[in-house]
Amino acid sequence: MTKQDLSSAYKPLVLVDGSSYLFRAYHSPPHLTNSKGEATGAIYGVVNMLKSLVKQYSPERMIVIFDAKGPTFRNEMYSEYKANRPPMPDDLRYQIEPLHKIIKAMGLPLIAIEGVEADDVIGTIADEQSKKGNDVLISTGDKDMAQLVNQHVTLINTMTNTVMDPDGVVDKFGIPPELIIDYLALMGDKVDNIPGVPGVGEKTAVALIQGLGSIQSIYENLDKVADLGFRGSKTMAKKLEEHKEQLLLSYELATIKLDVEHGITDELMHLEKPNKDELAELFKECEFKRWLKEILSGQESQTSAPSKGKPSSKADATNSSNHDEPAIQAITLDRSQYQTLFSIEDWQACLKEIKEAGLFAFDTETTSLDYMEAELVGFSVAYKYESKIKAAYIPLAHDYEGAPEQISLEDIKPSLKQLLEDKTISKVGQNLKYDINVLAKYSLVIAGVVGDTMLQSYVFNSTSTRHDMDSLALKYLGHNCISFEDIAGKGAKQITFNKIPLDQAAPYAAEDADVTLRLYNYFSEKLRNEPKLNAVFNDIELPLMPILSKVEQNGVLINSDVLHELSSEFEGKLQTLEQQAHDVAGEVFNLGSPKQLQEILFNKLELPVIKKTPKGAPSTAEDVLQELAHKYELPKLIIEYRGLSKLKSTYTDKLPTMVKSATGRLHTSYHQAIAATGRLSSTDPNLQNIPIRNENGRRIRKAFIAPEGKKVVAIDYSQIELRIMAHLSGDKALLDAFANNLDIHKTTASEVFATPFDEVTTEQRRAAKAVNFGLIYGMSAFGLANQLDIARGQAQDYINKYFERFPGVLTYMETTRQNALANGYVETVFGRRLYLPDINARNNMRKKAAERAAINAPMQGTAADIIKRAMLTVDQWIIDNAQNDVKMVMQVHDELVFEITTEKVDELVPKLIEQMEQAAELDVPLTAEAGQGDNWDEAH
Repeated sequence: MTKQDLSSAYKPLVLVDGSSYLFRAYHSPPHLTNSKGEATGAIYGVVNMLKSLVKQYSPERMIVIFDAKGPTFRNEMYSEYKANRPPMPDDLRYQIEPLHKIIKAMGLPLIAIEGVEADDVIGTIADEQSKKGNDVLISTGDKDMAQLVNQHVTLINTMTNTVMDPDGVVDKFGIPPELIIDYLALMGDKVDNIPGVPGVGEKTAVALIQGLGSIQSIYENLDKVADLGFRGSKTMAKKLEEHKEQLLLSYELATIKLDVEHGITDELMHLEKPNKDELAELFKECEFKRWLKEILSGQESQTSAPSKGKPSSKADATNSSNHDEPAIQAITLDRSQYQTLFSIEDWQACLKEIKEAGLFAFDTETTSLDYMEAELVGFSVAYKYESKIKAAYIPLAHDYEGAPEQISLEDIKPSLKQLLEDKTISKVGQNLKYDINVLAKYSLVIAGVVGDTMLQSYVFNSTSTRHDMDSLALKYLGHNCISFEDIAGKGAKQITFNKIPLDQAAPYAAEDADVTLRLYNYFSEKLRNEPKLNAVFNDIELPLMPILSKVEQNGVLINSDVLHELSSEFEGKLQTLEQQAHDVAGEVFNLGSPKQLQEILFNKLELPVIKKTPKGAPSTAEDVLQELAHKYELPKLIIEYRGLSKLKSTYTDKLPTMVKSATGRLHTSYHQAIAATGRLSSTDPNLQNIPIRNENGRRIRKAFIAPEGKKVVAIDYSQIELRIMAHLSGDKALLDAFANNLDIHKTTASEVFATPFDEVTTEQRRAAKAVNFGLIYGMSAFGLANQLDIARGQAQDYINKYFERFPGVLTYMETTRQNALANGYVETVFGRRLYLPDINARNNMRKKAAERAAINAPMQGTAADIIKRAMLTVDQWIIDNAQNDVKMVMQVHDELVFEITTEKVDELVPKLIEQMEQAAELDVPLTAEAGQGDNWDEAH
């Protein structure tokens, strides 16, 4: 039977090796967890494979078979059977029960029989069906199953999508299915601890069987073994004699049982109708949002839909705590009630109702996700009127063939402008910063903003979900929104919004506003019940939004010629590094290929394997190469090559192409709702990852220049996270050091090394600096030892001495860890809540990582809050003082970057520093430092 024979018209009984699926899924990405910190990756992987299998073969009969708990008859036969296998990891064991529930809810028959393995159940059923002349398809990745293949039984490996019939077995193993047991017995199996014959591997086993046949035939012809000519054939007969009893036992262990009592009738093999209500509940518990969306919408699609047609925000973690678990009561929207307004009279009537409502949701529809390129196509509104939510779309510029006549923006601009600028009428939106930027091109300003559902969701729980509207609607409202791809198409054929027919565009757009208003109502109530979180939203995130919009629109000036020259220089350096790497390796290879690099580093050069990938291959990840680079030249060259290549492709090549012709500047996008800690992030381009600690990064920064008559001024906080540690821990020695403006690293060195402050050496200060920052990030003695290149015991001694001298820090760390374990989250000084989904995870590695994050998150989160508050105070000072000589152009971590009129620099910088230092009141001074120059590198 060929792969082509297995068409949708072919209906074999499908037997699924559930246990094989389970372990393969567990060891493959994505390694997911749900809100409670429970692992769900294996569940996701198995269900995904089952869904694909059903979709591909549309079987009428199918059974999913799992291993049952406890020992099997093979353990009684041989006590060492599978003795080498470690116990099942806790975070896999706890996925089995919910997985079984999902499979049953999918309508798939599931069995597990005590005392035997899944293989034996599969073998028995396959043998029974085969004898009846019925065709069977076994889905597995287990090579042992090849012994079951015959004219009616075929294997499929879903990971590689390869099908194996009798000829396929011969092609793969070199022997027919009826000799697979002999092959397995000769080789043995280290994983299952089947002994086999010492010294017999795949090649030898195949040579013996191809030359002499079965094990019985081999023993009948031992005198002919030496003549087979394979490596070791001269002594193989003696080995076979010595280990005959062991080989016969191995044969029994490798033989799949074909007489299991299973009680599965033909009727019980048929698929049942899925229980959609139960599946929806199970998918919700696991937080499989795409599948939940499909269930709610009744779709059969295997692909996920994108979010609405403007930028969304993604959380860099994926989960939350029970705080975030609403009892979803799915809303029902009647899209037929949405209005499309084609006349001024319709708009005026709508406007009148909005003013009476006093609050409305607003959303733009545009031609591009890039706010600098986007053109306004239309806008939608939603508001509560006479106890009902009304939603409408106002098309302005749909220009497809046959498009109806629409309202002109110029005709309604005066009334729209008045509405948007009226502070007494409250506005809400989803990612309103995008809308603010687009409207700015039309001299339209939004005032009176009271809510942004993206930011409300982010403040409520930054790690619970992505914060785009579609994800929020699904999670909190149980509503599946119209996707952009549904109306615009996919990929290269996707059309812009102005080309979408209004009968499709209008419901989509009106739904945007409708759902946004409902989400606003939901989050407003949730945040009102959390005063500290409400304050973070109202006092930090919401007022920051228009300031970030202003910074984005300001943009930053670059010298493209400098970057072009750097690109050319970097290209030459990359060629040199590549040649040096080839010389060290002794051959030409692709430096960008992990597979080729693995071969060179670990097979040819035999460098030590530091870490393995999930699939068991030696890792060539950055941290591995960093460790190897301490002793070996090639990893050092690879690191340098990778770093330079990234700078070239990301910055020197790309930045000049991103300059907008309308302004002659770069315009990034700052995202408030991505980093779990509250930090801002920057994309298109990312201005926050340009290195400052290496020469090439600084040379790129030189290309960020001041316009004529201006200077670039960079002001950043000094050791802000260490100051926050002093504040949070209340440690007297740390507080005193900062109060007296002492060098904190020298102070630490003096304490740890029991050396007078004035006698601290440069090396001691370097070690103390590593300790200071290492402890903030939860670094272990092992990590510190690697960083300082010292023995682990010495590193532990440094840490112990640190805690002896700064006991308040140790107390803070222990208290924070305990609070995180109890609450599932930690907080910043200002009340931002930072959830730690893995803090109670059963997987110890993830739990320890969460504990380290618990210690660092309040410091990093508080630092993020402070720089945001600084932007608020600085912007307000600029407005209050009508300072046209100052323009904020970038925010990078703990630094604000300005363009300031040259003659005003000396006068204004101290005032800007003062504003930044007043952004927060800590128990230690908050210190900001400034630099200036003709480019960013000179300023910082």
